[in-house]
Amino acid sequence: MGLRQKLLKLLRIGRRIETRAPARSRALDERGATDHVILLDGTLSSLRPGCETNIGLIYRKLRDVPQSAQMSLYYEAGVQWHLWRDTGNVAMGRGINRQIRRAYGWLATRYRPGDRVFLFGYSRGAYAVRSLAGMIDQVGLIRAEHATERNVHLAYRYYQRDSESPYEAIFRRKFCHPEIGIEMIGVFDTVKALGVRLPFLWMWTEPHHEFHNHRLGPVVRHGYHALALDENRAAFDPILWNTTNGDWQGRIEQVWFRGAHGDVGGQLGGFDAARPLSNIPLVWMLEKAESCHLTLPENWRDGLAMDAGAPSVGTIRGWGKAFLFRARRQVGQDPSESIHPSARGPDAPRHFWSARAGSAAGHDQTGG
Repeated sequence: MGLRQKLLKLLRIGRRIETRAPARSRALDERGATDHVILLDGTLSSLRPGCETNIGLIYRKLRDVPQSAQMSLYYEAGVQWHLWRDTGNVAMGRGINRQIRRAYGWLATRYRPGDRVFLFGYSRGAYAVRSLAGMIDQVGLIRAEHATERNVHLAYRYYQRDSESPYEAIFRRKFCHPEIGIEMIGVFDTVKALGVRLPFLWMWTEPHHEFHNHRLGPVVRHGYHALALDENRAAFDPILWNTTNGDWQGRIEQVWFRGAHGDVGGQLGGFDAARPLSNIPLVWMLEKAESCHLTLPENWRDGLAMDAGAPSVGTIRGWGKAFLFRARRQVGQDPSESIHPSARGPDAPRHFWSARAGSAAGHDQTGG
């Protein structure tokens, strides 16, 4: 093993990007309705056994679904750090535009009317899947026969623009499906694509990301967001859905769990003692997916021990010490928020909003 490999192994940063799309069905022109599942992981994520985030674990669970289920999967890890020259990519989230285009192109080549779409993401991957949904809402999804690399890039350029042009409307009518629904978006602790706001540099890079639409659009039917109650690093400020504006009709739950960003997303950095704590939001998310009729393995709960008293990976372990700016997270900004029972004491309120908040099961926008 060379010096570089030894250093990478020591620092645990030599994690390769993995993109997989298992074949789950017959020829596209013969198959029945299919569930397309896109999973975009967080920065420095890995599918290495024992090192998976909650997104990686969901992916592995879905890989165990019987072949009789009509399901196609797409998993992509987040930005990787192989050498010091990759520091800027990791710190500022570069590559998110390419990641969204790849996932969009993959979905466009496979989607047929009657299929369903599920999007899952963690951290910057959560931001990416929300932006992917925003792109589909704004531009539409290209039909398979028109899903060329050129058209995907053109669709993304239309997405980047502030307002719709006559050419975009023509593009949508000519190349895109007239209707498409996203059955579910399930995200773990969404943070902004730029992530670490390095002095001065963020002022140059941030305008390039302002076009991203991470709101819930009319194409989305269910939105579920697991949030870290104990995270205090300012660079990991969460981006919640706002249900007080607009006329979105659907079901949304934004639930706070005990733990830091890594606990909720399952990125534990080898601190396996925190896994029973991290499994709580993971099981919650899988239950929500199951309620949306996504096929899961019969024994999907096996091996997912949960313990609200398990230690947290925290915010100062490893590179966490380098984050100097810290502040308590603001909880209770939207009626869709609630605290998970595992994270609250007997006298703590379940909801932070007024009586306008939804039921204990969540906030249903269709109910007014």
